[in-house]
Amino acid sequence: MRIARVLAAAGVAFGLLAGIASAQERPLKVVGPWEIAGIDPAQSGYIFSRMQVAETLVTADPTGTLAPALAESWSAGDDGLTWRFRIRGGAVFHDGSPVTAEAAAASLRRARAGAGILSQVPIADITTDGGDVVIRLERPFAALPAFLVNYGTIILAPASYDDSGRVARIIGSGPYRVKALTPPLKLELEEAGGWWGGEPGIREVQYLAVGQGETRALMAESGEADLAFSMLPVSVARLKRDPDLDVRSATIPRTRLLKLNAASPFFDDARERRALSLAIDRAGIAKAILRNPDLAATQLFPPTLSGWHVPDLPPLRRDLEEARRLLAEAGWTPGGDGILERDGRRFSPTLITYSNWPELPPIATALQAQLREAGIDLKVSVGNSSEIVSRHQDGTLEIGLVSRLYSIVPDPIGALVQDYGPKGGDWGAMGWSDPELLGIVNQLMAASDPDRQQLLRRRAAEILQEQLPGIPVTWSELAIVANKRITGVEVDPLEVNYRLASIRWAD
Repeated sequence: MRIARVLAAAGVAFGLLAGIASAQERPLKVVGPWEIAGIDPAQSGYIFSRMQVAETLVTADPTGTLAPALAESWSAGDDGLTWRFRIRGGAVFHDGSPVTAEAAAASLRRARAGAGILSQVPIADITTDGGDVVIRLERPFAALPAFLVNYGTIILAPASYDDSGRVARIIGSGPYRVKALTPPLKLELEEAGGWWGGEPGIREVQYLAVGQGETRALMAESGEADLAFSMLPVSVARLKRDPDLDVRSATIPRTRLLKLNAASPFFDDARERRALSLAIDRAGIAKAILRNPDLAATQLFPPTLSGWHVPDLPPLRRDLEEARRLLAEAGWTPGGDGILERDGRRFSPTLITYSNWPELPPIATALQAQLREAGIDLKVSVGNSSEIVSRHQDGTLEIGLVSRLYSIVPDPIGALVQDYGPKGGDWGAMGWSDPELLGIVNQLMAASDPDRQQLLRRRAAEILQEQLPGIPVTWSELAIVANKRITGVEVDPLEVNYRLASIRWAD
């Protein structure tokens, strides 16, 4: 219709040229729920990585297979302690400076000094040797290349840092460079030129953080957004009926779970945690809220994580009578209003969740109703995701409903290291630690034999299923909607790279 109006107003030849120019010059408009907290990679590196502004040494394809990025190859010494990453020849930063081994090593040393993923790796030092980044380890760590996929390890140009070593600007090496940044909501990108992977199909991209899922859906329907991420299940069915839209979904390695303070008087007994789990109707939540009963979590790791999901593990299920029995065994008795009490304390914990993932608040409301059937008076508070972290750190969190991604590195061992260390983790255990699990995690980080790895993974899954330091509720899908005026859209289940450079205008 737009081309027809131009043809009528200005003639066929002029209109055709104008239509082509318009298609090539307009920006690709992307919306998602993720705010841009700042420019430090530890805070918002995922935005710059997914939007192809900055790159890591190693990446992963949608199946989780590791692939070269800024490192064109890598290898480990016979002792497993010295790793070499050969920097890709011809790669340049957005300021025109070359991507060198020293620049990459400097970024990695900075990442290692922070609280990000590299702080979990037993690194002795990071140096260079010609065109190689050389990482020496204190002990063998077979998962090192997978850890270098994480957004916290993006490689930035030396000019990105100020005199004190802090990130002052994002100068990456991807197909797009930052044109304008307005935290926490807006990011404007333009073609950088000189990318080793070739020219992107669309020269400009605009990203807007839109917290409300229904607003994102309306923006897709109206054409205000070309590409929208993380759509509400309730919106997906409607969007699929729109002939101008292409809706795609993929099961992703993300689990919605209850993060418990196992040191609190509500959850310091494993019987209490098991009872809480037994009171949850996962299938009902998955069917009513997520519109997909197959997303009911029978264990922590979803089937997409084939190396970690254990098909014959006794599944999590609902059994209210067993839940009540365990709570009584733990000393909780019904009060006058049916709410459990012990030592003068009502079983009334506060659950904190957030709306970045729009399905979390309604799931929290469903949990509130289900747990009341077991005598638990759950209070629900919807705030910001940062509140989960701050309350974990100051010890005031009782229970949180979170959405945990298990592909922060393509191998979930990265999440286990963060979540179940001796002091727990911001998105994992709180007030709980298990010596056997810690030993398994340490062995997994060094193990290279597939059979040995599988045995260790199974035992880790069994411990987490038995002890329930976190209670799985549902698994996740990533639903995206693309206007049919664009082509080349891919769904990345690992949420590593949106591959925007492959998108083209269809008209």
